[in-house]
Amino acid sequence: MSDSPPHDRASTLLPRSYGGLKPLQAEFLRYQEVAFPKRSTRFFALELAGETGELANLEKKEWKGHDVDQAAFVDEAADVCIALLNFANGRGIDLAEAVEAKMRLVDERRRGGPGRAA
Repeated sequence: MSDSPPHDRASTLLPRSYGGLKPLQAEFLRYQEVAFPKRSTRFFALELAGETGELANLEKKEWKGHDVDQAAFVDEAADVCIALLNFANGRGIDLAEAVEAKMRLVDERRRGGPGRAA
């Protein structure tokens, strides 16, 4: 008998494969090794924080009632993704593996399973 709660409709909608991240991350690594050979993981972590902050600022501006061009969101979201890939490569993190494991945990917590945060 499993300790996990039964699956529901949302659980059946979890991605079946995260493998598409692997080749993308490998392509970024090849580029990163040539284009940015001397950048440390600290640099990439700070870059990720900065880009995420810029994206958050756009949301804050819109929340406050300012008009924000959709292209700005697209641009900053791309920057966040690129910075995350660079950071993960710098740290040797397999994002496909990490995201798959985290999504299983998130789904288990959402369903009230044993991995639920206290």
